[in-house]
Amino acid sequence: MTERKPPGVGFDSWVDKQIRDAQARGEFERLPGAGKPLPHDVDSTYEELWWIKRKMAREGVSVLPPTLALRKEAEDALEAAADAPSERAVRRIVEEINVKIRDVMFKPPPGPPLGLKPYDVEAVVRQWRERRAEA
Repeated sequence: MTERKPPGVGFDSWVDKQIRDAQARGEFERLPGAGKPLPHDVDSTYEELWWIKRKMAREGVSVLPPTLALRKEAEDALEAAADAPSERAVRRIVEEINVKIRDVMFKPPPGPPLGLKPYDVEAVVRQWRERRAEA
């Protein structure tokens, strides 16, 4: 499908010809779900972009505004710090996420407000020590 639409040919008729030619070559015969209706979720209400969401879920793609993605990353960083093997690793994890949080704090947010402030490294390390002492 690298050829260009010839001048003077209507777009609709040119696209229809491309589809007819592809059908004649059998390019649509072995597609997954060929001849079957598109799947429909009975439980969900109609959403205009349902097919985009389904494709993104199938391909493991997630699109969040940067501030929400950073919130998730900050939560994951605290979990990683709690499971870290050493105090040095805890400090590194918390300091790395703090750099990202500070960076977003001092720029106008591209999405919803971040609602986070940098973590207190010493407090996180103290919690890590307490959990290690209990275990």
